[in-house]
Amino acid sequence: MLILRSLLFYIGQIISTILIAPIGIIAFPLDFKKRYYLITRWAVFNLWWLKICCNITYEIKGKDNIPGKPCIVMSKHQSAFETLALQQIFIPQVWILKKELLQIPIYGWGLASMQPIAINRDSTIKSFRQIADQGCERLQKGYWVIIFPEGTRVAPNKKKKYLPGGGMLAEKSGAQVVPVAHNAGRLWPRNSMIKKPGLITIKIGPVIESENKSAKEITNEVENWIEKEVGELPG
Repeated sequence: MLILRSLLFYIGQIISTILIAPIGIIAFPLDFKKRYYLITRWAVFNLWWLKICCNITYEIKGKDNIPGKPCIVMSKHQSAFETLALQQIFIPQVWILKKELLQIPIYGWGLASMQPIAINRDSTIKSFRQIADQGCERLQKGYWVIIFPEGTRVAPNKKKKYLPGGGMLAEKSGAQVVPVAHNAGRLWPRNSMIKKPGLITIKIGPVIESENKSAKEITNEVENWIEKEVGELPG
């Protein structure tokens, strides 16, 4: 049944992608916030469909920690789930992604309309500078900047080195940082099609100030909070 339920979810996800992706192109003349609302209906649908098919729900703790203006969000990355859920918490937002994704016909064009920070992973130093420069520009426009500091999905109970891109952006912009911990990987495992029923907990931490701190200090502070909180979550 888990296989059948998971397969049904993916069928719905594929169909919704085919239907929603062209909207990003059609809606390009609209201002960013209107485009964001239209395109993120895809995330809204998939979160609902995930609940219907796989009986996966989620709760958010620490909502009162969210500041009144957009800033930098640095989150644990265990699955594709958080890429959906975060879209409904920090509005509007932009993401950091591989520039190759923008070259996919229709889908990539729709992504481009969301003003992502599209980096070249082959040039590490250049990509960090790009995150800092373009991230400052997005923040000035009033967009949340979402960053997964480990750079890739990491299985529960494991961790990778936190990369300095987010800290560099915080140091350069002086913007606040909101750390996010969760346990999505236990129900939506990395590199697995199987989705397990249950409750995912998303914890939003207290704001981390970046003024008068180095990128390394900011990154370490974010890492310490996230890893501690993840370790206390179920799974």
